[in-house]
Amino acid sequence: MANIHAIYPATEGEGIRIGVPQVFVRFQGCAVGCVNCDSKETWSFQKEQETSIEDIVIKIISFKLNWTSITGGDPLDRHHREDVLELVKQLKAAKQKINIEVTGQSIDEEIFELVDFISFDIKTPSTGILASEKVLSRFVKNYGIKSQIKAVIQDEIDFKFAYKMHKNCPETNITRWVMTPACSLDTPLSMSVFQWILEENQKMGAFFRVIGQQHKWVFGQDRLDI
Repeated sequence: MANIHAIYPATEGEGIRIGVPQVFVRFQGCAVGCVNCDSKETWSFQKEQETSIEDIVIKIISFKLNWTSITGGDPLDRHHREDVLELVKQLKAAKQKINIEVTGQSIDEEIFELVDFISFDIKTPSTGILASEKVLSRFVKNYGIKSQIKAVIQDEIDFKFAYKMHKNCPETNITRWVMTPACSLDTPLSMSVFQWILEENQKMGAFFRVIGQQHKWVFGQDRLDI
């Protein structure tokens, strides 16, 4: 039985797939602990909704959308991994397109080979988590063609770190790199910071796409499951 926080239809609000309607399957439980996380309600591994994979698939199909986004929490955490793999297999059998949002801390070859798109995080200094250049380089080499590399930018330190990771990563031309201006209950969106990121990215050669989180502008920062 999978530990699920929520299953709901919504329109993708960030990254290069912004505007795409899909079903979100949010797993409950994450051990990463980013300081500026915008979904801390999914950290606890306490059982919320224990649901069979078969019932999850039935609910997804009932929304009649072509894409499913598997997120969390951390869907690659060892507590979720087997359930996520089985869910991916059953969704593929049901002809669903699958996006998975991952923390960038590890690579799961079996799952990554099966999904259609991967949103892979670079943990910037403001998160309090150390990103691995080795893991990132390996990911881009093997899965860059069907992914985005996404960095949340809170300040100049984050910006310079993301550019350093891009510079040191081989084969950067085969994937899409995204900067997301920080926006959470603890870190409200600053338009002046957003503008600064846009301008600095242009000066540096515009290797990143700068994309805000439209769902927070439309629905507000404190609304969940959107």
